[in-house]
Amino acid sequence: MADRDAAFAEYFAARSDAMRATAYLLCGDWHRAEDLVQTAFTKLYLVWNRVARHEVLDSYVRQILVRTFLDERRRGWWRREQVGGADTDRPTPPHSPENRLVMLQALAAVPPRQRAVLVLRYWEDLSVEESAALLGCSPGTVKSQAARGLDTLRDLLPVSHNEIQ
Repeated sequence: MADRDAAFAEYFAARSDAMRATAYLLCGDWHRAEDLVQTAFTKLYLVWNRVARHEVLDSYVRQILVRTFLDERRRGWWRREQVGGADTDRPTPPHSPENRLVMLQALAAVPPRQRAVLVLRYWEDLSVEESAALLGCSPGTVKSQAARGLDTLRDLLPVSHNEIQ
């Protein structure tokens, strides 16, 4: 039991920050991102003894994270629990803070399924096939959702920010 807990704690310490960044891109709120990551890692801990292939843990946790995000969006939990106001816990961007803020606000306005595809494809740099496997859909769906998501982003961004290829 102690070995199991130590291995899990080591994996959590190594990967939780990266998963939190992914979760933030999905939901646009650092506190919700933390909740999503906690939920994902709790689900992982519950099946930790049955996980045989530790080399694919990142993909497995990312799948749990995305599905948890999408499930909560379907249930409407975020509508009841979300507290208004600006999020002041934003990371310091490497480029113009204004550009990053505009992009994050636009990404937050993209429908959840399209946003999940955009995050997996362009933030996590997953292939179409990997994204499809994580989302439980066909590669064609990933391609169409990515195209629609990029179109939505282009429509939401001011003309000066419309440099998404």
